[in-house]
This record gives sequence, C-alpha cells and structure tokens, in this order.
Amino acid sequence: MQIEIKGRGVPVPDDLRRHAERRLAKVSRQVSELARLEIELLRERNPRVADSEVAEATLYLKGATLRARDASPQMRHSLNVVVDELARQVKRHRVGVRRRRKTRAALAARFERALGARESQPAAE
Repeated sequence: MQIEIKGRGVPVPDDLRRHAERRLAKVSRQVSELARLEIELLRERNPRVADSEVAEATLYLKGATLRARDASPQMRHSLNVVVDELARQVKRHRVGVRRRRKTRAALAARFERALGARESQPAAE
C-alpha cells in the first residue's frame, strides 16, 4: 500500500509519520499493494473550536474509496481514531467482497449443473 501523509498548513514531524506507518501496518496487510492511502493533517484556525487537530484519510481501493475523519485536541489521537476507523471499514469491505464472491461461485455452480442436466437429456423430436 502506498501511503502519503501531508500537512495542510501544518508541518508533519517524522515521529508522527513513523507512528502512522506503524499503526497502518495491519491495514496494509489486508489491502492490495496497488491501494493508495492519503492522510491529511490540518489545524482548525477558529480558537473557539476545542477539537482543532484534524486528521482525514482517504483509501483508494479497486472499486471502492474509504474515508475517515476525526478532530480532537491532539493530533496523535486524531490519527489513531482515523486509523482504527479505516481498519474497521477495510474489514467490512473485505467481508462484503468475500460474501459476493461466494454467492457468485454458488450461482455459477448451480448454473453449470442445470446446463449439464439439460444437455444430458435426449432431445424430443
């Protein structure tokens, strides 16, 4: 999985980058090598907003795009929540793909049996 971490008006320290990559190791094992993950870190400028540290993540998969966003007083906490949300979404996506694949295989097998039974019957002329 390709990971791109950017800061929108905020510098991204190396320790935060390493922390994100370490937390995303589990997610990267569950998706394709071609998957692309973009994480944007930003700070809300409004002083009345207590949860000013925002992390947004977008995971581009084949046929699906998964998004997560969180705001909290600390950037590391926002990042952790976003990674956990992405992990949950990836798991749910994989279960759905597996279920669809299993259903299609069962339908194809039933169709093959029906087609084989129809071909083995003698033609009535």
